[in-house]
Amino acid sequence: MNQFKELTPEYKQLIKVCCKALDDTKADDIAILNVSAQSSLTNFLILATANSNPHLKALKRDLDHALKEHKVKVLGVEEGRDTGWSVVDAFDVMIHLFTPEMRETYSLETLWKDALPVSAEDLLSEKAD
Repeated sequence: MNQFKELTPEYKQLIKVCCKALDDTKADDIAILNVSAQSSLTNFLILATANSNPHLKALKRDLDHALKEHKVKVLGVEEGRDTGWSVVDAFDVMIHLFTPEMRETYSLETLWKDALPVSAEDLLSEKAD
């Protein structure tokens, strides 16, 4: 695989649902990476930072609610008790929620340095389709 998948209206809508839920719950440093040229598991990663473990739980709760409300099938969830990292697998989009320490430790932006960034700010500022 050597070409990035296009940000289709379907992908864009799913990413916007996730980012809006995270933004509404005051997530920090939301980043979107198109990893479709490098990954066989997913096409897009959304990374967001919580300011504490309770905030991380709130982000996860509100993300789960938004995904359920939009009838998005979640394939899996990985979250340890107070680990500072939670992952939600929505197939084409995988969402990673971190505390600041865990985000720095795992540095997924560095790991996926060849990914194509997508502006969360631009997506969130778009009018509803």
